[in-house]
Amino acid sequence: MRRLRWLYQPTAPDASPAEAASAARRQDVALAALIVVAQVITASLVDKGWQPPHPVRVGLIVVSAVLLLWRRRQPVRVLVLTVVVDSAMPLLPPHQAWLPMASLVGLYTLATRCERRVSWRVGAVTGLWLALESLLTRPGDILGSLALLDCAVVAVAVGDSVRSRHAYLAQVQARALQAERTREEEAQRRVREERIRIARDLHDVVTHHITLVNAQAGVARHLMRTHPDKAYAALSHITETSAAALDELRSTVSLLRREDDPPPTLQPAPRFDQLHKLLDSFHHSGLDVRLARDGTPRPLAASADLAAYRIVQEALTNAQKHGSSPTADVHLTYTDTTLWISITNPALPGHQGTGTGHGLIGMRERADAAHGTLTTVLRPDNTFRVHATLPLHPAKDDSP
Repeated sequence: MRRLRWLYQPTAPDASPAEAASAARRQDVALAALIVVAQVITASLVDKGWQPPHPVRVGLIVVSAVLLLWRRRQPVRVLVLTVVVDSAMPLLPPHQAWLPMASLVGLYTLATRCERRVSWRVGAVTGLWLALESLLTRPGDILGSLALLDCAVVAVAVGDSVRSRHAYLAQVQARALQAERTREEEAQRRVREERIRIARDLHDVVTHHITLVNAQAGVARHLMRTHPDKAYAALSHITETSAAALDELRSTVSLLRREDDPPPTLQPAPRFDQLHKLLDSFHHSGLDVRLARDGTPRPLAASADLAAYRIVQEALTNAQKHGSSPTADVHLTYTDTTLWISITNPALPGHQGTGTGHGLIGMRERADAAHGTLTTVLRPDNTFRVHATLPLHPAKDDSP
């Protein structure tokens, strides 16, 4: 049995085309040999006992079996030729019942390769032909003729079932590959969005704190000779501001850490209820910020909380960098559903500053991501105004 294992061993899923073709060839050779042996033995069993079969019959058996070696490449021609060869066998004496195995295998192969409608039509014609020939050569064997018709029907049904199964498996595999590509594309899209968000956070943090440090350093340099005590206080503020910058940078960069990294350095993101600390930092850097509130303060939606903080931070940073005087007004208006944020500061007409404009783009993106709006305008009275609206309650598509 070990020596014959190569005849029926299935092809490995990862086999090369050459290996698959070689395995199919071995299976066809084994099938042809099995048909020859089975039909020769059947032809030798006659009514009077064991009798050597007619040499022409043996030749026809061999020819029909050898034709099956091409059944995978030319199923239609092989079926026609095997039916012709098998149809000649009942004409030879003795006129005994026979089973056209090669024709049935050819019919099965055709059903695995063609559409169902074609397979059943060809199968019906083939079955009727074989049954009619059997009935003409053996008029009394009606059951044998009907059995040939049944065998043709079974061959087509089995072949069509195999074809359907292969088509289903191919469809499942195609869907799996498509789903895998979709998951990869979705993962890449999320990675891009996360990189943009992290870059926006880094821009906000670095721009804000470096602007404060630069302003405080300028104040310290100006007061170093005339008011050393005030210069020392400005240097202290620089130390606090730089420490806060490092903390926020560490918190933002920690988003790039792996899940198994130790979390001692992780810091929570700033919240809008910490706005007074943000305004104090600008006061220490020399920006006169005036805050006004209307309505009852309410907690913001999770997506809008950080956005509100960063919008105020970026707007005041721009006011300090590009404003015509170190003053700014922050006006917060709370309604039942919305927080209105307005930041205004004096500006020079047509002055665009030395920045890249990424700060304004980042503020708009943050407002859009939180299902809010943001507009900027240079008003006729030469004041630059940033106006944002953010929801106090989560949007429907943000809810879990």
